[in-house]
Amino acid sequence: MSYIAPVKDMLFNIEHLAHIEQIAQIPAFADAGLDTAQAVLEEAAKFNEGVLAPLNWAGDQNPTSFKDGVVTATPGFKEAFKQFAEAGWQGLQHPADFGGQGLPKTIGAACIEMCNSANLSFALCPLLSDGAIEALLTAGSDELNAVYLEKLISGEWTGTMNLTEPQAGSDLAAVRTRAEPLPDGTYKVFGTKIYITWGEHDMAGNIVHLVLARVQGAPEGVKGISLFVVPKFMVNGDGSLGARNDVHCVSIEHKMGIKASPTAVLQYGDNGGAIGYLVGQENRGLEYMFIMMNAARYAVGVQGIAIAERAYQKAVTFSRDRIQSRPVDGSLPGAGPIINHPDVRRMLMTMRAYTEGCRAMATTAASAYDAAHHHPDADTRKANQAFYEFMVPLIKGYSTEMSLTVTSLGVQVHGGMGFIEETGAAQYYRDAKILTIYEGTTAIQSNDLVGRKTARDGGQTAKGIAGQIETTEAELTASGTPHALAVAKRLKAARLAFLDVVDFVAGNTKAHPNAVFAGSVPYLMLAGNLMAGWQMARALLVAEKAVAAGTDVAFMQAKVTTARFYADHILSQAPGVRDAIVEGADSVIAMALDAF
Repeated sequence: MSYIAPVKDMLFNIEHLAHIEQIAQIPAFADAGLDTAQAVLEEAAKFNEGVLAPLNWAGDQNPTSFKDGVVTATPGFKEAFKQFAEAGWQGLQHPADFGGQGLPKTIGAACIEMCNSANLSFALCPLLSDGAIEALLTAGSDELNAVYLEKLISGEWTGTMNLTEPQAGSDLAAVRTRAEPLPDGTYKVFGTKIYITWGEHDMAGNIVHLVLARVQGAPEGVKGISLFVVPKFMVNGDGSLGARNDVHCVSIEHKMGIKASPTAVLQYGDNGGAIGYLVGQENRGLEYMFIMMNAARYAVGVQGIAIAERAYQKAVTFSRDRIQSRPVDGSLPGAGPIINHPDVRRMLMTMRAYTEGCRAMATTAASAYDAAHHHPDADTRKANQAFYEFMVPLIKGYSTEMSLTVTSLGVQVHGGMGFIEETGAAQYYRDAKILTIYEGTTAIQSNDLVGRKTARDGGQTAKGIAGQIETTEAELTASGTPHALAVAKRLKAARLAFLDVVDFVAGNTKAHPNAVFAGSVPYLMLAGNLMAGWQMARALLVAEKAVAAGTDVAFMQAKVTTARFYADHILSQAPGVRDAIVEGADSVIAMALDAF
């Protein structure tokens, strides 16, 4: 089945929920209004539908290969990446000063979703480059950026993020890769890094590794970690490529999904030391790496939305074609397409509602990011930054967990055929699983939500967002339509459940940490559910007015129906989750350890 980019739904969110015309009032984005968004999204759709999507199945069946230290991408990937770079997609939302297009994240995120829907394995390469670019823009010296940024933004070179080591997974305090300073200001880097996405490949002329390592004599723990640029090939003074650096791929992983994306084991310094260049200041590497990680965490959340969209489209197509059983209401004289069966429609609606809700949430957060980084008013920047930072663990955690639900339902809609690899439905399920793991597991996202985003300020940011949701409830009530009133009821119940949990977290994290963290992932899921449901409620208000005005009635009525389904079937789960968190902590940790 071919992929069709959901451009119309994306533009609806960009216009009505993210308010792109307000973003276009910011001087940095003066030319980035709705017309620009539409033109860019339509071009992105053509590229992703026509170039990347046809390679997705091929990548699963013919993964990236490793032989004699050389990693070779799936046939067609290298040529596709060349087209991707030449068309300027890598630089879409990066500064024009370094050759980018300088478009807002609100537009860029939609294009990134399309890329990931079309070919998740492929899309991981530019995703990691984006993170490297963000880190260098924030902490790189003028000299370092002059060498690397333009090449990364053009897609001529690609970037990676090197954190994990065999003994240091999520606990980065255990990082042991070392960096020895040299008289010329460079460093020699020694160590092993694992799980390095696109850490070696043949699609670009150079690979720019951003590597966490300890300088000799640095403090133990996370306070002693520094960040280095370690290129695959050294760069000469004129910008040309020089000798191979002492960093080599020794193997790639064999994975259950994203098989066309090489996950490399990289060895640094086996032949005297890999030359590295310090990013920023010594011992502040984790701070800089978090810039990459936060960019990547948002992007991984978008990957969850993307793979859910692809699974939904495939399930809909199959359910229209698959003839099986007479409908229970007797509406057909004999067996008909399974889309007529109520439970199949329930599954499809669940897939659709989750995907649209998370897309709306991510788009709204992207607009906050744009305001936080570029709005001329300091208070506006501060408020939007707080909102965006609260949303990042939800977008990463909730959207990726929902992608497992959606891709699993996609297999279920196919029935027995879904369990057969040749059908293709299982690929999305397998690919989606990694999304809840890399760039911080769901539990790590929830720890961030509990500690940094809720307990630290006593729940004030969370309560401020709840106040905005209450305003939407009032607008729904004022509308007075049956759908609006029903959604308002569910939204209020979910908001009150959320506030109870916020108070529980803020009041107990220090005194009763086990009780709070026993419910940390459910808290994240409740919060994500509420934020996505809130955006669907906002969408319903827009769509009902459009239907009443006779504007694009079919699309807008479908939006109303989807929002109502989200409220009735997904948002309605929030009060029960609240009870499990606030009243169920004891049973999580009551079992004796030797009884497991």
